[in-house]
Amino acid sequence: MEEFRRTYSRLCKESGAEPQETVLQQMHQLPQGRLDLATQSLTVDTCRALGKLLQKEALLTELVLSDCMLSEEGAVLLLQGLCVNTIVRFLDLKGNNLRASGAEALAKLLRQNKSIQSLTLEWNSLGTWEEAFAAFCGALAANGALRQLDLRNNQISHKGAEELALALKSNTSLQQLDFPPDLRWNHIGLLGGRALVNCLPSNRTLWKLELAGNSIPGDILRAVEQAMDHNQDRQTAFRESQARAHVLSKEVRHLREEKSKQFLDLMETIDRQREEMVRSSKASAARVGQLQEALNERHSIINALKAKLQMAEAALALSEQKAQDLGELLATTEQEQRSLAQRQAKEHRLEQQEAAERESKLLRDLSAANEKNLLLQNQVDELERKVKSQQDQLFLTRQELTNTAAELKMRAVQAEERLELEKKRSRQSLEDAEHLRFKEVEHMTRHLEESERAMQERVQRLEAVRLSLEEQQRLAHLEEKLRLLAQARDEAQSACLQQKQVVADAQARASQLGRQVEGLRRRLEELQQELSNKDQEKAAEVTRVRLELQEQNGRLQAELTAQEALKEKAAALERQLKVIASDHREALLDRESENASLREKLRLKQAEIARIRDEEAQRASFLQNAVLAYVQGSPLRTLSPQK
Repeated sequence: MEEFRRTYSRLCKESGAEPQETVLQQMHQLPQGRLDLATQSLTVDTCRALGKLLQKEALLTELVLSDCMLSEEGAVLLLQGLCVNTIVRFLDLKGNNLRASGAEALAKLLRQNKSIQSLTLEWNSLGTWEEAFAAFCGALAANGALRQLDLRNNQISHKGAEELALALKSNTSLQQLDFPPDLRWNHIGLLGGRALVNCLPSNRTLWKLELAGNSIPGDILRAVEQAMDHNQDRQTAFRESQARAHVLSKEVRHLREEKSKQFLDLMETIDRQREEMVRSSKASAARVGQLQEALNERHSIINALKAKLQMAEAALALSEQKAQDLGELLATTEQEQRSLAQRQAKEHRLEQQEAAERESKLLRDLSAANEKNLLLQNQVDELERKVKSQQDQLFLTRQELTNTAAELKMRAVQAEERLELEKKRSRQSLEDAEHLRFKEVEHMTRHLEESERAMQERVQRLEAVRLSLEEQQRLAHLEEKLRLLAQARDEAQSACLQQKQVVADAQARASQLGRQVEGLRRRLEELQQELSNKDQEKAAEVTRVRLELQEQNGRLQAELTAQEALKEKAAALERQLKVIASDHREALLDRESENASLREKLRLKQAEIARIRDEEAQRASFLQNAVLAYVQGSPLRTLSPQK
C-alpha cells in the first residue's frame, strides 16, 4: 500500500493538485487488496488520479466508494480508469447520486470490463433518465462476468423495469447469476412487475428477486415468488444430480481401483504360473523367448517402416517439386534451342549464298587471269629462279603450318578430353551453355566476315600485283595463289563445321537432360508404387494391432464403458500422431541438410563450367591467332606492296 500511496501522490502533483490527507490516511490503514474510501468526499482531481492509478494497479481486488459525494465528472473519470482494469472484483458505489452521465459511464464499464463480479449501486438515481438507464441495461445484457447486482432506491420506473427484463431475458450469461439482483424501493409498478414476470420463464437460474416497496400488486409478487420457488427447486434438483454424479464418479473410481488391484493380482498369478512353467520346461521358455524376440523384431520393423514411409513421403514431395522445376526448365531450353537452330540455319544459308557468290567471282577472275596468262608464257624462263626461291619459302611456310596444326590438334584433343570428363562429372546448365554457344557463333561469324574482308583485300592486292607483274608471272604461280585461296576457304568451312559440331554437342546435352528427366519420372512412379505398397502393409499391420488391442481390452477391461474405451483410443492415436509428427520434422531437417549439400555441389559445378568456358574462349582465341599468323606469314604477303 505504501507504493500505492506514493503513486497516488505523484499523479496528483502531476495534475497540479494536492493529494487529500484523508485519502492518504485511509490508504495507509487499509489491508492488502482492499481500498475503502467510504464517506470520504472525493474531489475531481482525486478522482482523476485514482482513475489513472486503477488503469495500472494490479493489487486491488475490492474498491469501496460508498457515500463519497462523487460529482458527474469525477464518477466518469473513475469509471474510465476501471474500464481497462482486470483485477478489481468488487465495486461499491452506494449513495453517490449517479445520474445520466454516471449511467452512461457504467454502461461503458460493463461493456469493456470483464472482471467485476459484484456491483453495488444502492441509493443512486440511475432510473430517472430512461435513455441512460436503457443503455445501462443493454450493457448489462452484454456483460458475462457480473454475479451480484444491487439496484435498490434508484428510482427505476416501469420502463426501466422493462429494459431490465429484456436484459435478463436476452443474455444467457445473466441468466446464470449466482446472487439475485435486489430491486427493492424503486418505482417499478404494475407494468414493470408484469415485464419481470414475463422474463422469468426464460431465466431458470434466479432463485430470489426482492421487489418490496415497488407498488407491485400481490398477484404479481406471488407469481414472482412462484417462479423463484420453481427455480429453487430446479437448482436443488441440479445440486442433487451433481451430488449423485459425484458419488457415482467416486464409485467408478473405486471400481477402477478394485479392477486394477484384481488386474495386479491376476498379473502376479500369471507371473507365478510363468515361473512354474519356466522351471518345468526350459524348452518352452526358450520358445517363448524366441517368440518375444520375433515380436520385438516385428515392432522394430514396423517402426522402421513408419520412418521409411515418412522419409518416402518427404522424398516424394521433393521429387515432385524437382520434376516440375525440371519440366519447366526443359520446356524453356527446348524453346531456346529451337530458336537458336532456326537462327543458325538462316545464318548458314546466308553464308552459303555469300560463299557461292564469292566463288563465282573468283572463277570469273580466274578465267580472266588464265586468258591473260596465255600472253605471259613467253616470260616464264626469266622468272624460274624467282619461282624456285618462292617454292623454298613456301616449303618452310608449309612446315611451320604443319607444326602449328599438329599443336592445335593436340590442344583440341586435350580440350575435348577435359570436356568429356566434365560431361561425366556434372550436369551443365543448358541455358548458360546455349548463351555461350550463341556468343561463340556470333564471334566466329564476325571472324569469318573479317576473314572474308581480308581475303577480298588480298584479292584486290593480288589483282594489283597481277597488273604490275603481268609480264613476270606464269601460270604455275597463279595456280599456287588459287590453291592458297581454296585452302583459306577450306579453313573457313572447317570453322563452320566446328560450330556445327558445337551445336550438335549442345543437342546431345539437351537429349541427355531429357533422358535424365525421363529417368526421374520413372523413379517417381516407382516411389509412388512403393508408397502404395507401404500404405497397404501399414493398413494391414494397423488392423492386426488394433484387433490384438481389442482382444486385450475385452479380456482385461470388460466392465469399462464404450465412452472410456473411445477416449483411451483417441489418446493413443494422438500420441502416435505426435510421434509421427516428430519423425516427420526430423525427416524434413535431414532433407534440408541434403538440399544445402546439393546447392553447394551445384555451386562448385557452376564454377567448373565457368572455368571450362574460359578455356574454350582461350582456345578459340589461340585458333584465331594461329589463322592470322598463318595468313600474315604466307608468301603472298611478301609480294604485296606496303601501305
